[in-house]
Amino acid sequence: MPAGTELRYDVFISGLLPAAGDPLPDGERPHWSPLSHTLIHGPAEAVLVDPPITAAQATALADWIDSFGRRLAYIYITHWHADHWLATSQVAQRFPGVTVYASEATISKMIKATPDGVPAGPWTELFPGQLPDFPIPILAEPVPDGGFTIDGHPLIPVEAGHSDTDDTTVLHAPSISLVAAGDVVYNNVHQYLAETPGGGLDGWHHALDIVESLRPAHVVAGHKDRARDDAPGNISETRRYLDDAAGLLATQPTRTEFFSGMLQRYPGRVNPYTVWLSASRLLKDQ
Repeated sequence: MPAGTELRYDVFISGLLPAAGDPLPDGERPHWSPLSHTLIHGPAEAVLVDPPITAAQATALADWIDSFGRRLAYIYITHWHADHWLATSQVAQRFPGVTVYASEATISKMIKATPDGVPAGPWTELFPGQLPDFPIPILAEPVPDGGFTIDGHPLIPVEAGHSDTDDTTVLHAPSISLVAAGDVVYNNVHQYLAETPGGGLDGWHHALDIVESLRPAHVVAGHKDRARDDAPGNISETRRYLDDAAGLLATQPTRTEFFSGMLQRYPGRVNPYTVWLSASRLLKDQ
């Protein structure tokens, strides 16, 4: 590559987002976890990994992207959870000509999750009046075989299987030893475990094996404490959290016992609401 064509990456964090709902057992109000948006850019082009969920987050993110003065050529969506793509169309409107990519499995799940363009599940209840206008369009198209390029540098989507949901992917930028890891890796934020029954914990460990096999120097977690760097050590920290959760679940705790136990083990992790959400969906109160 000619001098001056190297890639760089920067990360924008959409911070803790107040959510509607009852207080947690410790009295704290619900919040949604911080979201990481990775911008991989060369001298002329850029790709955004994982847009946010609310209209206000999308506006702030688009303003930040615009400040780099690069052409946003692509948006890449790592998986189908709404907090990683719902505001895609709003971001895309700011950057005419941008191409949106995702895996075929991700696109299929996105379509099923937004019947008639309206998000299914709890999203409208959690964030009343904050989501982009309905109907939500699905702009993503299947990513080409072999990935795509930014200023001549390859960017390679990698299928990771199950992490905090099925059919997740990561985006690998080999020239700068970067993995934008979506929700395969968490960075000092409580992990969403509600979709782990039936082998999901083992599947998540396998997904972490896949990220580790890429030997990254930088790993951007989909949910990240803004005070933390992108060290690959977050892979092992994500593993440890899974193992500690599995050990606690094996004791057949109540929801409150699981909530208290995970907070005792990880008092500094961001967003206890995720622990309570997982407990509420995994466990029955005894």
